[in-house]
Amino acid sequence: MHTIKNLILVGTSHISLESAKEVEKAILENSPEIIAIELDLKRFRKLFSKNEKINWKNIGRQGFFLNIIGAWVEKYLGKKVGTTPGVEMKKAISLAKKHKIKIALIDQDIQVTLQKLKSRFTFKEKLRFVKNILKSLFNPKKIPFDLRKVPEQKLIKKLTLEVKKDYPSLHRTLIEERDKIMANNLLRLMKEGNKVVAIVGAGHIPGIKKIIKWNLQNKR
Repeated sequence: MHTIKNLILVGTSHISLESAKEVEKAILENSPEIIAIELDLKRFRKLFSKNEKINWKNIGRQGFFLNIIGAWVEKYLGKKVGTTPGVEMKKAISLAKKHKIKIALIDQDIQVTLQKLKSRFTFKEKLRFVKNILKSLFNPKKIPFDLRKVPEQKLIKKLTLEVKKDYPSLHRTLIEERDKIMANNLLRLMKEGNKVVAIVGAGHIPGIKKIIKWNLQNKR
């Protein structure tokens, strides 16, 4: 957990039971007025949807296959550790309902994110992406951390830098810009005087902290 004035940031892994326990601990110990979550309305609804069928009518939409690949990877890794993707988000939402705490969805609309990614993803990056997928299928490597736990910040930083080097457009779209959007939404909630517990992927913690601290120091 990371505390900045009236904000408690909880960095999570979306398939980790440990993350769900950390979320529960942060909420129960801090009794926030608002629980902010790294979701938009579409993903919030999908999180509780029982319909797992792929709607092939959306095949022509921006980012369709990237979205499918991302969902498949999360589901595959989740099965390996006996959880479902978004387990910590579901825990946060469940506690919010139980204790009558307001929920704030602080992420960018997923369709906007995918549209940006599709327009920016270069041919070179696509080739590298396909190559790495095929390489991992035929020559799988051991994952360098325990999937049941949230990776250490040192490892997260290393992995993030690798993504930035190999896929600069992906890093810009999925990490940098969303860090800024979520940080600005959290600043707004903080300035309203609310005590906020924010649940975000661990990879977003460094960027969000940096933006919020800079804004508070410069009184923006």
